[in-house]
Amino acid sequence: MDFTLSENQLSVSDAVNAICKKYDDDYWLKRDKDGAFPSDFYQEFADGGWLGICIPEEYGGVGLGLAEASTMMRAISESGAGMSGASSIHINIFGLNPVVVYGTDEQKRNALPPMVSGQDKACFGVTEPNTGLNTTQLKTRAVKKGDHYVVDGQKVWISTAQVANKILLLARTTPLEEVKKPTHGLSLFYTDLDRTKIEVREIEKMGRKCVDSNELFIEGFAIPETDRIGEEGRGFEYILEGMNPERVLIASEAAGLGYAALRRATNYAKERSVFNRPIGKNQSIQHPLATNWMELEAAWLMIQRAAWEYDQGLPCAASANTSKYLAGEAGFNACQQAIMTHGGFGYAKEYHVERYLRESLIPRIAPVSPQLIQCYIAERVLGLPKSY
Repeated sequence: MDFTLSENQLSVSDAVNAICKKYDDDYWLKRDKDGAFPSDFYQEFADGGWLGICIPEEYGGVGLGLAEASTMMRAISESGAGMSGASSIHINIFGLNPVVVYGTDEQKRNALPPMVSGQDKACFGVTEPNTGLNTTQLKTRAVKKGDHYVVDGQKVWISTAQVANKILLLARTTPLEEVKKPTHGLSLFYTDLDRTKIEVREIEKMGRKCVDSNELFIEGFAIPETDRIGEEGRGFEYILEGMNPERVLIASEAAGLGYAALRRATNYAKERSVFNRPIGKNQSIQHPLATNWMELEAAWLMIQRAAWEYDQGLPCAASANTSKYLAGEAGFNACQQAIMTHGGFGYAKEYHVERYLRESLIPRIAPVSPQLIQCYIAERVLGLPKSY
C-alpha cells in the first residue's frame, strides 16, 4: 500500500500551486468585499487546460482521474483561495460528466471543448425551493412540442448563474403520477441559458460572495430536442454519474480550507506573545490544533481512498459520502479553532480566518447534509431500516 502522491498528482499540485501563488490573500479578501467573479483566476486555469482535468483528451481535456482532480481542488482551497477559488471552477471538473458518459459524440464535441477553454461557463440546475434533496419530487416541467421542449418552473441555489451562458437542467418530462417509479420521467438537458426566458435573482449569502448563488424563474423556455442528454425520462439516473465524484471534490476543498486555517493558526501561535511567551507554548493552544491536524489527515486519507475506488471503477459511494462528512466536519473545526487561536484578531477581516469560517459552512451543508450522510451509512452500510 503506497500513500505517496503519484507522479501525476505531484505534477498537478506543483502546477496548480504556481498559479495560486499569483492570487494572494489580499486578492481573495478583495473578491470577498466586492463580490466580483474571479474571472482572471478562472481564465488562467482555463488557459492551462485545468478546467478539463477529467475530460477525455479527444474532447480537449487532460484525461486524468478523480485522484488528480482531488489533489487540484485541495491545492486551490489550501492556497487561501478557499471555497471562493474552488467554487469558481468546481462545476467544470465533474459537472458535465453526464454529457461525457451519456452524450452523443456531436453533443460532446459541441459542449466539452468550449467549457475546457473557458469560452463557455455552465451552471447546474437541479435543486428546487420545495424539494431540496428529494430530487424525484421536482416540479419543473418540460413539455414536448414538436422538435423542442417548453420548460416552466423554478430552481434555487444555482451557483454561477450570473456569469454562465450554459445550463445543465433537470426537469420532469412525465408527470409523477404517470410513472412507475419516482426516479423515472426526469430528463436532462444541456443548453443555452436564455435570459429572456429565465430570470436569475442572486441570493445574498454569508460567504463566498464572488461566486454567486441564485434563484431561477423559468417561463416558456424552449429547449431543442437535440440538447436533451440521453433518453427521455432517464435524467435522474444520469445525474448520479456526477454525485459521488462531486462529494469527493467538495471534501477535498473542505480539507484544503481546513489546512489553510490550520497553517494560519499555527503561524500566529508561534508569533503572538502574551505574558512574555508565545501562546503556542500553551497546551490549551497546542492540543486543539493538534486535533485539527489529525482530523484533517484522517479525512484526506478517506478522500484518497474514495478517489482511488472511483478511478478503479469500484463501488465508492460509502467512501465518497464518508469523505465528504469527515472533511466537512474537520474543515469547519479547523476554521473555528483558527479564530479562537487568533482571539479578537480572528474576528478581523484582515487576518482572513473569519472568511475561512464563513466559507467552511458550505461543504458542511452542500451538496448533501451531514445528517443525510449518516442516514446513508446507517442504511446502506450497516443495514439499518430506512428512517424517512
